[in-house]
Amino acid sequence: SEEMALCQLFLQSETAYACVSELGELGLVQFRDLNPDVNSFQRKFVNEIRRCDEMQRKLRFLEKEIKRDEIPITECNSIPEAPQPRDMIDLEATFEKLENELREVNQNAEALKRNFLELTELKHVLKKTQIFFDENDGGIQNSESMTKALISDESIG
Repeated sequence: SEEMALCQLFLQSETAYACVSELGELGLVQFRDLNPDVNSFQRKFVNEIRRCDEMQRKLRFLEKEIKRDEIPITECNSIPEAPQPRDMIDLEATFEKLENELREVNQNAEALKRNFLELTELKHVLKKTQIFFDENDGGIQNSESMTKALISDESIG
């Protein structure tokens, strides 16, 4: 077991992100919550945490869609550094755009699938009616044979 020390850090708000980020990159720090009774929603950086949670949700959605389409995901050999706050805004906008585009693509694919099925059904109806009219072109037959021509599966080629 390595030697440890309990330290208390006092950081200015403007530098807190950069300092905590750098400490996290080193991987030598563990933080202890000195305010365990404070509700999560009453904490100072709750909005940033919510934004990160929302970005994580969007990334999970994108990953699920990528895996569903069996697109290989290359593994990252190194852990990327924590982005700067201004980069987080760009990432957030990119994830939002990708999610919206993918949802639109999914909706369009569903609409195309429905249209295809509807058109396939109409094609079969037209084939049946064409067979019906071709068979009954020579003269009027009784209604039972006309119905049989329309309903029979054998008449579709």
